[in-house]
Amino acid sequence: MAFIDILGAPHAYELTPPPASPSPVLVFIHGWLLSRNYWQPLIDRLAPTYQCLTYDLRGFGDSQPQRDKAHKRLRLFDSQLPDTNAAVGSSSKYTLAAYAQDLSMLLQQLGIDRAWLIGHSLGGSIALWGASVASDRVKGVICLNAGGGIYIKEEFERFRAVGQQLVRQRPRWLSYLPLLDLLLTRSQVARPIARRWARQRLIDFVTASPEAALRALLDSTTETEVIRLPQVVSQLTQPVYFIAGAQDKVMEPKYVRHLASFHKLFQGCDENVIEIPECGHLAMVEQPEALDTQIRNIVMSH
Repeated sequence: MAFIDILGAPHAYELTPPPASPSPVLVFIHGWLLSRNYWQPLIDRLAPTYQCLTYDLRGFGDSQPQRDKAHKRLRLFDSQLPDTNAAVGSSSKYTLAAYAQDLSMLLQQLGIDRAWLIGHSLGGSIALWGASVASDRVKGVICLNAGGGIYIKEEFERFRAVGQQLVRQRPRWLSYLPLLDLLLTRSQVARPIARRWARQRLIDFVTASPEAALRALLDSTTETEVIRLPQVVSQLTQPVYFIAGAQDKVMEPKYVRHLASFHKLFQGCDENVIEIPECGHLAMVEQPEALDTQIRNIVMSH
């Protein structure tokens, strides 16, 4: 793991060695309350053929000032949480546009001029924005368990309220409760995942910056942002593909197809949508073999 400064914030990243044959760099962007760690099953399979970049978004994983890597000095930030009733300002560090700017600068500083962005959930939205901001460097996008573009007021208000409660009420001792990780082996997935990934989910949940966790949630789910995302997709000239989990209850395939339909590759017959059977919302740890095949097929076809 290495660190790079982006707009005054430390960003943790890992970059595998370049392969013998020239190929685009695969850049992996994690979702809300997660970290770069979940991409490792895919990296193990893809790295011999592609150079792979994983990094932690600002405020998540190891991309935090004074982060204790051993998770021994977890701090409570409740007094520092922003006012959720305040208007979302353009200066927020945690909007989709801001995260896309971080990504663009990361590619620039690392000298990556041919990249395919692979984003999970919230990371998929960031990847779409990133392709717009860094269109000269990004050659294509693959969105994983990511979709949307339809604003249903009551559902979004409920989702935002639940998310705020999760962030505000998470006690730091959650990661040390015995057997709690066993519950997370079955949460949001089609079949139980390995316990190590459930443990990682717990660690990432309790150690994420409360400000980042809250603002990333609220700033990305406003009516303006939700409606704007299909516009971003429709304007992208690069190839954009969407991979959905057939049993994903967080981002159902119908919402994935809706967002995909705004891209020119869709053409009314789901040409840029791939649905993976027996897969929930964490495809990269549920179905890494299937994802490996799909990613290779997509990148090689372009």
